[in-house]
Amino acid sequence: MGTDMRKEMRKSAARVDAATPADRDRAVDALRAFAILGIVLGHWLVTALVADGGSLRTASPLQHMPWLAPISWAFQTLAVFFLVGGHVATRGYTSARARGTTYGQWLTARLSRLFKPVAAVLTLWTVAAVALLLTGAEFETVRTLVKLALSPLWFLLVFAALTAVTPLLTRLNPLWPLAVVLHVDLLRFGLGGPSWLGWVNVAAGWLVPYTLGAAWTRGELDRRRAGWILLTGGAAATAALIAWAGYPASMVGVPGAGISNLNPPTLAAVTFGLAQCGLALLLRDQLRRTMRRPLTWAAVALVNLSAMTIFLWHQTALMATTATTLLAGHIPGLHTRPDNLTWIAYRCAWLPLFALALTACWTAFRTYEQSSGRRPPRPSRVIRSHRQPRTPHAKAPHRA
Repeated sequence: MGTDMRKEMRKSAARVDAATPADRDRAVDALRAFAILGIVLGHWLVTALVADGGSLRTASPLQHMPWLAPISWAFQTLAVFFLVGGHVATRGYTSARARGTTYGQWLTARLSRLFKPVAAVLTLWTVAAVALLLTGAEFETVRTLVKLALSPLWFLLVFAALTAVTPLLTRLNPLWPLAVVLHVDLLRFGLGGPSWLGWVNVAAGWLVPYTLGAAWTRGELDRRRAGWILLTGGAAATAALIAWAGYPASMVGVPGAGISNLNPPTLAAVTFGLAQCGLALLLRDQLRRTMRRPLTWAAVALVNLSAMTIFLWHQTALMATTATTLLAGHIPGLHTRPDNLTWIAYRCAWLPLFALALTACWTAFRTYEQSSGRRPPRPSRVIRSHRQPRTPHAKAPHRA
């Protein structure tokens, strides 16, 4: 990278930093960016498309090397995303009501930012699936690809549902949905209840971090003691459930496994999420200090501006790379069985190419998430929203 380019990047980062209000809580954006990138990297590391004859099938290194389960602990960051989502939604709704904005107007604005990028994904994969079938691709291969590409949509549906009922959740204690998850798992695993009961946990399980975000908004999690209680209590409960209650160690789904901690969420996934939320709360002060660096803050702001685009297209980037390179034969780390550490090493080497493919998707489809393709004349919503609460003695920022 040339000297001129580095100078220009620093100037651009300085402009973003200068445009950020002093009372903005940058830790919120940092945690959201961390959660999104954790999900992306996690999928890229544990999702394999194995070439089997003329078809592709999904596999996972966790299926063949279960001792790698701790990898899933680092990259299954959905609880942090729901924590931040609950915090942002409850603060945003409170502010909207104070401005006289109706619930319908607030909800429409929130959901439009979530679902506008979905149209592009659905359109492209509808056309791609039809084209593949017409050109003779095996149905199972097309089904595998479409399922992977559209799998992120379940998350958006759950998140949208929780957003819609935010006014009812502003005072809900997280212990209530946690109790629901506990009783559902007791019925399923302890008393032999029907497996469909687990789908109750899709709502109840993600309600736990979401309502923790609402508690954050109410100021109930400001003291570091709260973070330590969540971290130590959640970690201890998760360890006990894995060691003595038979829950899987992996916090993501593993093909062929009898029980998945994520699909639907189990009590172990929820307690693990509590530990993650506790760690996130403990890191807030450090993140606020780190985000004062202009280059770091500009990168986080960029990820937040394109969070849904990155989330929706990262699986497509992986599959596009895998499919196009299949013409060169069965390449290690892309088309081979993920059953040894050599595959892991090769997969890590392929991550930059996945990132390049995702960058191409971002370039093509980011305008569906952002209001327009050109730079807006006023600060973006990444700069305008989620501001840090003022202390009672803080002075109001000077405005022109």
